[in-house]
Amino acid sequence: MSRILVPLAAGFEDLEAITVTDLLRRAGLSVVTAGLDGQIQRGSRGAMVLPDTTLEAALTHDFDMLVLPGGQPGTNNLKADARILELVKNMVGQGRYVAAICAAPSVLAAAGVLDGKRATSFPGALDAYPQVQQQRAAVVEDGKLITSRGPGTAMDFALTLIERLCGRAKRDEVEAGLQR
Repeated sequence: MSRILVPLAAGFEDLEAITVTDLLRRAGLSVVTAGLDGQIQRGSRGAMVLPDTTLEAALTHDFDMLVLPGGQPGTNNLKADARILELVKNMVGQGRYVAAICAAPSVLAAAGVLDGKRATSFPGALDAYPQVQQQRAAVVEDGKLITSRGPGTAMDFALTLIERLCGRAKRDEVEAGLQR
């Protein structure tokens, strides 16, 4: 079974983090949420989430995919954490999936893994990174880098992640249960 790490920083986008975690778990995947510290994390819209573990503890395990939710100041908190930037580089270097939504693709750009790659984000989030080939699609894949635009695309983003890890049949099964 694939293992997915979802780091949560104070100010994460509630809808993105919760939707992605929920749908991946509906697919039967092992999802670990990890707070940057040992505290309950408050989302940008006020949701209080008790992460499964701390980032420090999570870093002692291997994961098949890293998913970064956006939101502010959550994205800036992720980008300011050297452990996150190093994790992004390591996951890409190991040929594993790295996904980010909303403003969080800027974390990937700051880590240098989007240079010359196609990506999407919340409008303006990647403007400081001219080396990124910005796209306007809801979900953009460039190899094992998967990015998405924002809260309104969170379901499509999560379903794409399920399809990459489990195949089209599992995606269809999860999507059917959502009554979309």
